[in-house]
Amino acid sequence: MKKYYTIAVLCTLSSLANAQYRTPAQQQILTNEDSLASGAISFKKTVISGYGSASYQHDFNFQHSVATLDRAVLFVGHRFNDKISFFSELEIENAIVAGDKPDGEIAMEQAFLKFSFSPRHYIVAGLFIPRIGILNENHLPVNFNGVERPLVEQMVIPATWRELGIGFYGSLNSAPLNYCVSLVNGLNSEGFEHGTGIRGGRAEGGLASANNLALTAAVQYNVGNFKLQASGYMGGTVGLGHRGADSLGLNSGAFGTPVYLGEADVQYAAKGISAKVLGTYISYPEANTVNKAYDHNIASNMYGAYAELGYDLLYSMHKQHQLVLFARYELMDLNASIPSESAITDGTLKQSHLIAGFSYLPIPNVVIKADVRLANTGDANPALVINPAPNALPYKNSNTFLNIGIGYSF
Repeated sequence: MKKYYTIAVLCTLSSLANAQYRTPAQQQILTNEDSLASGAISFKKTVISGYGSASYQHDFNFQHSVATLDRAVLFVGHRFNDKISFFSELEIENAIVAGDKPDGEIAMEQAFLKFSFSPRHYIVAGLFIPRIGILNENHLPVNFNGVERPLVEQMVIPATWRELGIGFYGSLNSAPLNYCVSLVNGLNSEGFEHGTGIRGGRAEGGLASANNLALTAAVQYNVGNFKLQASGYMGGTVGLGHRGADSLGLNSGAFGTPVYLGEADVQYAAKGISAKVLGTYISYPEANTVNKAYDHNIASNMYGAYAELGYDLLYSMHKQHQLVLFARYELMDLNASIPSESAITDGTLKQSHLIAGFSYLPIPNVVIKADVRLANTGDANPALVINPAPNALPYKNSNTFLNIGIGYSF
């Protein structure tokens, strides 16, 4: 009975614990974080886990190369009893955080309590990642193909999108269906930036406005070798009080000046073959008023989609080693529809990317990756070029990137 309990809990909570959905040749990795989520450790025990990655990228247009420690994440968790556990992750991006190193960042990726009512139902409260898309809950470097995370799930769906709030997770006894719903703080439209979608509006637990809120929900269904999901987000984007919002011509309130995001994806895994398809769409009906208030040049509609196919060449050998060849095609437009009164078209935000490469895992917790990305965009708009550098090169619609990286989890 104890063994059955552990397996049932693990299946229900694996997404929360950043566990991965992999081919039969790439069985689910059990990190210390996974063990805590499954209840497989003793009471009053603290566990340490983590993951990280480093990468090299060469830009062929600019003949420029960059090497960086993308991130190093330390997980600390504690099981108080059979009902209450604590999860936390501290992340350092780009290795150094100092006055002369503006790209570095130290941030909490999660810090929440989990209250379990049964093996199939629990509540989380604190700083957590809602279930939106594939990557958000499955972003360990050994979980996805390619040195870079899928661009659609970075630019359209912000990667590792954590916010403060409360969420309920459950699964049915009668069918392989998981579901969740959460209430979190909303986005801040003042932080939106042209070219990055809604990404800049996240608070990530740092003095988030509690004047506006957001609802997220997701449904997952497993049938045969397929895993299907639909998720959504609806939230206010003005955290100001009524007076401040009125002075800028914005609608405030819990869900004032709302943004809507919908996402659907399908994953397949069988006999060494893996495939993913994801599509997402953002609607921002009041982008016009936000642009007038903050001069952001934000689009009212954005979209993204990708399809990926991979094959493990070592699958038939039934060894621990894995060598996955893959190809992924991504398409997105962060400027799909713009308010005619307050925004300027930017063709460079309509992009396509073809990525092909391999992931070699000598053991399930370590990966060596390499890929080539062929990028193509629309035309640049001269009206958006202000004070160009004297040595600025003419804009090219196409570019090629070479990526090499390593990653680990434990």
